[in-house]
Amino acid sequence: MASTREAAPNQWLIIGASALGTVFEWYDFYLYGLLTSIIGAQFFSGVNDVTGFIFALAAFAAGFAVRPFGALVFGRLGDLVGRKHTFLITMSIMGGATFTVGLLPSYASIGVTAPILLLALRLLQGLALGGEYGGAATYVAEFAPPGRRGLYTSWIQTTATLGLFAALLVVIGTRTYTGEDAFKAWGWRVPFLVSIVLLAVSVWIRLQLAESPVFLKMKSLGTTSKAPLSEAFGRWSNLKIVIIALAGAVMGQAVVWYTGQFYALIFLERMLRVDGATTNILMAIALVLATPGFIFFGWLSDKIGRKPIIMTGCMLALLTYFPLFEALTRNANPALYAAQAAAPVTVIADPLQCSFQFDPIGKNTFDSTSCDIAKSFLAKAGVSYQRMDAPAGSIAQIRSGSHSVTAPDPQVVAGKERKAAIAAFQKEVKGVLAAAGYPDKANPATVNKPMVVLILFILVLYVTMVYGPIAALLVELFPARIRYSAMSLPYHIGNGWFGGFLPTTAFAMVAATGDIYYGLWYPIVVAGATVILGLFLLPETFKRPIDA
Repeated sequence: MASTREAAPNQWLIIGASALGTVFEWYDFYLYGLLTSIIGAQFFSGVNDVTGFIFALAAFAAGFAVRPFGALVFGRLGDLVGRKHTFLITMSIMGGATFTVGLLPSYASIGVTAPILLLALRLLQGLALGGEYGGAATYVAEFAPPGRRGLYTSWIQTTATLGLFAALLVVIGTRTYTGEDAFKAWGWRVPFLVSIVLLAVSVWIRLQLAESPVFLKMKSLGTTSKAPLSEAFGRWSNLKIVIIALAGAVMGQAVVWYTGQFYALIFLERMLRVDGATTNILMAIALVLATPGFIFFGWLSDKIGRKPIIMTGCMLALLTYFPLFEALTRNANPALYAAQAAAPVTVIADPLQCSFQFDPIGKNTFDSTSCDIAKSFLAKAGVSYQRMDAPAGSIAQIRSGSHSVTAPDPQVVAGKERKAAIAAFQKEVKGVLAAAGYPDKANPATVNKPMVVLILFILVLYVTMVYGPIAALLVELFPARIRYSAMSLPYHIGNGWFGGFLPTTAFAMVAATGDIYYGLWYPIVVAGATVILGLFLLPETFKRPIDA
C-alpha cells in the first residue's frame, strides 16, 4: 500500500514536468502564428500586401515543413540514448531560437536578410518541435499504469492548447500595456524575449526527472534498437503501420486541430476584419472552456477505445465546418454578412484575362488586364466575390446589387493615365461597396461575443476529440525499441505538413477564388479521407501492452 501511495505523486510529477516543458515549446512555436499579420509587416514589407501576408504564412508553415526531419533526427536519438536527454536538447534549441526572433532587425533595417534570418529560426524551431512531442508522449505513456494511458497522455495533449493560451495571454497583456501602435512597432518583440525565463524554468524542472522505466529495462536487457530508423521505416511490417497511422488518424486530426485553433483566428482577423486584440481574447475564452475536453476524451478513450472518438471528431468537423464558419461571419461582422447577402459582389470578366492572385516575386501590381485590376483591388480590400465569365475580349466589371463599375482597359490607357484610371476606378468601387453596406472593419459594438465564443468553443471541442486520444494511440501502435522514431514521423508529417500548411493553403484558395469559405474544402476533404481510411484500416489499440 505504501508503494502505491508513493507512486502516484511521482507519476503526477512526471506528467506535470513533461507537460510544462511541452507547454513552453508550444508557446514558443505559436507566438509566430498569433502575430502573423504584424510579422508580415515587419519582415515582408518589400512586397504587396496580399503576397506579404501569404509569405508570412509560408514562413509559419516552414517551421512545420521540417518537423518530420526533426522527428527522424531526435526520434533516432531518443531510441538510442533515452527519452529524457533528447527532449532536454529539443527544448533548449526551441527556446534559443524563439528568444532570437525577438532580437531580429526588421526588413526596413537590413532588407532581405531579415526574412532569411527569420526563416532560419523558424526551421530550427520546427526541427526542435519535431523531436519534442514524441519524446514527451512516449515518456509519459511508459510511466502510465495499464488502462490509464489515454488519461495520462491527454495531459500532454493539452499542452498545445495551453501553450497557445499562454501565448495569447502574453500577447494580450503586452498589447494592452503598450497600446496597439507601439505593439505593432516594437511591443510584438516582448512575448518572444520573455520566453528566455520560461526556458530556464522548464529546463530546471526537466532535469529533475528520471529516465523512462521502459527504456531503462530495454537498456538493462540489451534490447534497445541499434538502428531505429532502418527498423522502423525499412521493414514493411512497421512501415505499413506508420502509413496507416498517418492516413487513418493523424492527417485528419491535424487539419481539424489547425482549423479550430489557427485558421479560425486568421478567418476572424483577416476575412472578417475583427481587430486582433478582440480576436485573441475571444479565442482565449473558448480555449479555457474547451481545454478540459482533452482530459475527458483521453479518459473516455481508456473506456471505449481511441478510434471511435477520433473518427467521430473528424466526421463532425467535415459535416459542420461550412455552417459554423458562416455563423461566425454572421455574428462577428453582421454588417459584412448582411452586405454579402443583400448585394453580393461579382467580377464579370473574360476568364483568360484573370491570373492567379499570388505573386512569388512580390512585385506584381496586377494591372496588365482589366480582370487583374478588379480582382487585385477586391483581394486587398478583403471583399468576398464571385466570378462570372464574360465573352472573350470583354472589359472586366465589378457588380454589387444594381451598381456596376467597369475596370480600366490597360490596352487603352498607359503610364500615368493608367495609374490615374485605376485610382479613380478603386475610389468608385469603394463608394459602391460603402453604399451597399460593406464595412471597412468589424464594428466592435455589433460583434456578438457570446455567440462567437460558442462557435469557437465548438471548433476547439472537435480539436479535443481528435487530439486527446492520439498520443496514446500512436504509442500503442509501435514496439518500445522503435517507438520514439516510429510514432514521431507520422505525427509530424500529419501535423507538420497537412496541418501546418493549412493556413497558407486555405488563404491562397480564398485569394484565388474570392470566396472566403472556399479554403474550408481543404480540411473537409482531408478529414473525410481519414474517416474512410481509418474506419477500414486503423486498428484499435487501447488494450495493448506497451512494455519493453
